[in-house]
Parts: sequence; C-alpha cells; structure tokens
Amino acid sequence: MSLDKNALEQPINKLFAALPASDYQRLVPHLKLVPLLNRQVLYHTDEPITQVYFPNKAVVSIVTTMEDGSTVEVGLVSNKGMVGMPVILGDTTTITNAVVQIPDTAMQIDADILNSEFKRGTSLKSVMLHYVQGVYTQIVQESACNRFHQLEERLARWLLTVSDRLESKEFPLT
Repeated sequence: MSLDKNALEQPINKLFAALPASDYQRLVPHLKLVPLLNRQVLYHTDEPITQVYFPNKAVVSIVTTMEDGSTVEVGLVSNKGMVGMPVILGDTTTITNAVVQIPDTAMQIDADILNSEFKRGTSLKSVMLHYVQGVYTQIVQESACNRFHQLEERLARWLLTVSDRLESKEFPLT
C-alpha cells in the first residue's frame, strides 16, 4: 500500500495532526501506510516492539492475559492515539497484546526512529506525553467504572467509547 500525497499533507491520526508541519514532515520519510486486518495481532505479550502504529480509522484493542488464560481488554486505540506506547516510555517490549478490532489502515514507523525523534524533545515529545496523560486518566476512570457500575452501564460506556473513537454512531462489530 503506497502513501499518497494527500495522506502526507492531511494526517488522519490526531497525534500527527497536532504536530507543527515541520515536525510532521520530518517524520514523513519514515512513515508507511499499512493495512490493519480484522483480528490481526500487532503485538504479543513480552515480544519486542519493532514497529509503532498510528491508526487512521482502525480500532485496536489492548488486551491483557491472566494466569488462567482469560483475557480482558484494558484499552482501545484509534486515530486519537498510538499502538506501541512503551517505546516512548523507554521500553522495548509490551506486557499486553494489541489486536485489531475494526480494520482499516495505520501509519507505521520503526520503533527506533520514533524513539530517537521523541528524545529530540521537540513538539512530538509534548504531544506524546499529553497522550500518555490522557490514557492514564482514562484508565483511572475506567477502573472506577468497572468496580462500581453494572454490566449494562459498562457495555454502554464501551459502545460510547468505540463510537467516539470512530467519530460515528455506526461501526462494524459483531
């Protein structure tokens, strides 16, 4: 899948869109438009992260596996975020799985290149750290909701979250 000129000029991912044009253009030569397929696993627990993904209209579930093999979704990533956050936090592996729930495309970048750009301390670092703060806030809120809300309320929250991530009231899930 090749990257067209329009995709370079108008990034769909909100993190890239928040960057000044000069910082974004410095990343462009390193970005690759890739398809994200339904149920595709981007990362497995404890495996090295070599690529970071910035979804366009795809939605990726971040899933943790318990000792008994059961799994639970602990996060959703869409065009408002990135898959591979440990890279900017100084780690090279992940403690979760990343599984595509709603297929589309993403901008992919080599983890080492993103880490180098992050360490430069430009606006990329600021945008990424604001994203990390937002994810932290969301985890705190969802943890409280999971403890105190009934199943129907938790399902409603999840559906609203997906709707928000896709910026649509309709989405392809079964």
